[in-house]
Amino acid sequence: MTRYVAFLRGVNVGGVNLKMANVAVALTDAGFSDVSTVLASGNVLMTSSAKVDTVRKNAEKALRDAFDYDAWVLAYGLDAVRAVSDAFPFEREVDGHHSYVTFVTETDVLDELAALADEAGPEEKIERGDGVVYWQVPRSGTLDTTIGRTMGKKRYKSSTTTRNLRTIEKVIEKSTAS
Repeated sequence: MTRYVAFLRGVNVGGVNLKMANVAVALTDAGFSDVSTVLASGNVLMTSSAKVDTVRKNAEKALRDAFDYDAWVLAYGLDAVRAVSDAFPFEREVDGHHSYVTFVTETDVLDELAALADEAGPEEKIERGDGVVYWQVPRSGTLDTTIGRTMGKKRYKSSTTTRNLRTIEKVIEKSTAS
């Protein structure tokens, strides 16, 4: 059995409002065990004997069936999420800034997003990681940054999701407590 982290894309923003308790029930009913949610932004810890691609597909189907919305899930083994957090290349806490990780499932999309580092302004840091793009931006202008403007495009919906580094740390923390 493997402990997974599932990041649900676009939950509780843009009109897709789900109660995390109901998400946990839907995923449990779909055969996942030890399901727990972290915060209200679509972060789920769960256990399965399936491989990661099957976990993602089964979670998407369960959420689509239960809530009738176009669910997109990015799933990772807990150890992979820990490694992503540990590899954060910038100072983790910078006053007045947000530290983010964008998880990406498609190599061509990862290449595109990482290439945005060349266009970034002086206050925006972007660096490619293993299956992720790390970025750090001033708090007041996240949506106006190079990546912020790009991520809103429909083409990235099924293969990316972004989490604040603090959220990732809370997910990891909860995994050790459960």
